[in-house]
Amino acid sequence: EYFIQTGAAINPGNSGGALVDLNGNLIGINTAIFTRAGGSVGIGFAIPANMARAVAEAGETSGKIVRPWFGARLQEVTSDIADSLNIDPPHGALVTEVAPGGPADKAGLKSGDAIIQIDGVDVDAPQGFDFRFATKEVGKTADIGFVRDGKAGDAQVTIAAAPGAGPDD
Repeated sequence: EYFIQTGAAINPGNSGGALVDLNGNLIGINTAIFTRAGGSVGIGFAIPANMARAVAEAGETSGKIVRPWFGARLQEVTSDIADSLNIDPPHGALVTEVAPGGPADKAGLKSGDAIIQIDGVDVDAPQGFDFRFATKEVGKTADIGFVRDGKAGDAQVTIAAAPGAGPDD
């Protein structure tokens, strides 16, 4: 879910190299291959550079990697759900359950809300939201655009660690 698919040849033992664009900018770290016989068949996967950067910075500053916790379960926004919420074209992540006292709850999000943006970036599916949220730093905030009962709304979620996983735990 969180990988960039690439045509770079990645064989066992040579992962970890840079995946760069035509301008030499780092866009990912080559990590895995899809294979049936043990060698590269031209389908490789890379960890996106912004995810690798967040992990490296957390390791440097605190020595502990703490993943952000949203405090809600999400599912895909189907065509029927999109129709009922006036979302055209169908996209987003539907909130199906909110943990009491969690970051989503504190921000005022409710079951039935459809998240359509995070920090101004459109959300196509729950996996896209999860990826963007996972790269946020604990203690910062994320601006969430959502639709409730067919009307657009905004919420600001304070990024927090899961209970028992914080930097002081």
